[in-house]
Amino acid sequence: MKHALHIDDSQVDLIAIRAQGPGGQNVNKVSSAVQLRFDLANASLPEDVKQRWLASGDSRLTQEGVFILKAQRHRTQEANRVDAWARLYETLDLYAKPPKPRKATKPSYGSVQRRLEGKAMQSKIKSGRSKNLPD
Repeated sequence: MKHALHIDDSQVDLIAIRAQGPGGQNVNKVSSAVQLRFDLANASLPEDVKQRWLASGDSRLTQEGVFILKAQRHRTQEANRVDAWARLYETLDLYAKPPKPRKATKPSYGSVQRRLEGKAMQSKIKSGRSKNLPD
C-alpha cells in the first residue's frame, strides 16, 4: 500500500519484548512482541501533520512527543514487526489530511418551536408544585 508520507527506518526504534498473556512453555523465554518507538517531535514530517498528531491527545504519545506502540497480536516477532509498521502508518494517515472545516448551521424553525414548547410545559409543571396559600 502506497502512503502519501514516508517515515525513514532510522527514525523508528523496534525493540523485541516479551508478550503478555498466556503463551505455553515458551512464554518466559521468547520475546515475540515488538515495541515501536517513533520520536514524533524530531521526525521529518510536515509541520502541520506533526502539530495535529501532537495535539490529538493520543494516549500512546509521551510528554516528550515519542509515539510508543506495542504489537503482540501475532505469534512471531517478524509478523509483529510488520503489524507495528502497518499500525504506525495507519495512525500517520489519520493526521496526514487536515480535518474538514465545520459549517455553521442554524436550528430549524420546527426544532426551535419544539424546544420552546418543552420549556413552557416544564415551567407549568414546576409552577404547579408551589404552595397556593390563601390571602
